[in-house]
Amino acid sequence: MEKTKPALNLKFLSHGTLISRNLEKSKEFYQNFFGLEVVRTSPISLMIRMGGNHVYAVVENKRHDSEMHYLFHNGLDVDTDKQVDEAHLVATNQASKWGLTKISKPRAQHGTYSFYFWDADFNCWEILSNPDRGYMWIFDKGDQEGIGHMDKNYDRSEVSK
Repeated sequence: MEKTKPALNLKFLSHGTLISRNLEKSKEFYQNFFGLEVVRTSPISLMIRMGGNHVYAVVENKRHDSEMHYLFHNGLDVDTDKQVDEAHLVATNQASKWGLTKISKPRAQHGTYSFYFWDADFNCWEILSNPDRGYMWIFDKGDQEGIGHMDKNYDRSEVSK
């Protein structure tokens, strides 16, 4: 398939944005629960990252009160399905400490094994098993026929650990 020339001459997908209702509590959560690198960038913002060049800006909005839909979640990868189960146990045990809600059970879905939950700022997170390069394996495989990686029986054996 021939690649078409894009309308814009862009070089890098650099960041996304998350909302915080209390920046100090969010900073503590990102550092002590997730283990993310956190840099304070202003009185109302942070930058967070883990394992790569893509960052999230976290912006405080004390009046924010709507929950992120799970389809717009944020993914954090681990190496194995066992580590997903271990992360699920930690999230369940520490839910009240961090204000975690709606913690789903781990299950095979969209080519991975994962679970979802919402943080105290109503951001949705997914902890999933993925290879070292995350979802880059999908780009390596190319366009999928039918439902592709959404198939519950999707064979990811060549990319799983």
